[in-house]
Amino acid sequence: MEQINTLLETAFGRYQLQRFPVNKAEKLRAWDAADEYVLQHLDENKLLTENISLLIVNDGFGGLSIPLSRYKPVVMIDSYLASHGIVLNSQNNTIDEDAITISNSLDRPEDIFTTSVDIVLIKLPKSLAMLEDQLHRIRPVLSSTTIIIAAGMTKNIHMSTMKLFEKIIGDTKTSLARKKSRLIFSQVDERLTVSENPFPTSYTLPYKLDGIDLEVNNHAAVFSQDKLDVGARFFVENLPADEKYTTIVDLGCGNGVLGVMAAIKNPTANLVFTDESYMAVESAISNFVSVFEETREAEFLQTDCLQGVEDNSVSLILCNPPFHQNNAITDNVAWQMFSESKEALTQKGELWVIANRHLAYHAKLKTIFGNCEVVASNNKFTLLKVIKS
Repeated sequence: MEQINTLLETAFGRYQLQRFPVNKAEKLRAWDAADEYVLQHLDENKLLTENISLLIVNDGFGGLSIPLSRYKPVVMIDSYLASHGIVLNSQNNTIDEDAITISNSLDRPEDIFTTSVDIVLIKLPKSLAMLEDQLHRIRPVLSSTTIIIAAGMTKNIHMSTMKLFEKIIGDTKTSLARKKSRLIFSQVDERLTVSENPFPTSYTLPYKLDGIDLEVNNHAAVFSQDKLDVGARFFVENLPADEKYTTIVDLGCGNGVLGVMAAIKNPTANLVFTDESYMAVESAISNFVSVFEETREAEFLQTDCLQGVEDNSVSLILCNPPFHQNNAITDNVAWQMFSESKEALTQKGELWVIANRHLAYHAKLKTIFGNCEVVASNNKFTLLKVIKS
């Protein structure tokens, strides 16, 4: 198997970068052509000086912050995995731990910067909702002199992307394409009337609790902003209920709807919600509390899959696995979720997985657990169950 390239060569130095968690069979680099384009543009245009203030949004595993560490950047990021990747890559490249400040996606930049930021670098997130939220969040630390450069692969940059920058920041233009990536340049218009940040959003579930409508709150990073996605809905309609489920984990919980509905159907169970997104975990907390208030407790972990959950401690795991990490398509996360589920489950414990029919999760699960059955299916989704034996 061909080994993935881990050497990032830039005008600022040469760096060994890995994705996190480290996977010996990794097929994806820790950076992309858009990172390289940004670094080249900064160097060619001599935009960096020793005492600038630098904000980097959505840095993936340090592709920008590691080469630019001498400028003491602040990194605003929603991903637990990416933030830990930055820490790991800093250590591997002997970069001082104080050189890069990592803040999460819910922090207010104005609480970090005392004056306007000189340069803002943005790696475009997967969703427009996330981009809209982030532009609103950084707006208070921008001024007419702030240099704003966004970067992404050309296939992910659309007119709707440009319109968001124009609506929230000001005049916006793009660069020529280079290695299938582009830069976006946005000029702050201080006269622009900007509406309030619309996030978090909410919608009403098609279910009731004791005759009362259930409302779901979503921060911007959560998948399916304005309604329950069809896969989750199919899962909810087939959730199990049994007193044998003493501890239930909503793995990769997103807004926590699966776990909340499982808690309603299993009133004596202990609930654990895990996700690698700060915004997802915060959404899950909000939705659990809105249903149960102070009558029930749950554990919420922003973590890598099931890290922090004891082995042999869980009787039921509910999983709607992602098949992408940021903008990269990969099944590594699903494999890790399934493997760690086997460790976390008690004997006879169950893992329930919802998946698009075209994904080969049935075979993966049978390889790991030795068994797999179809609980329910429709023309688009399959609900699978495996038992630890």
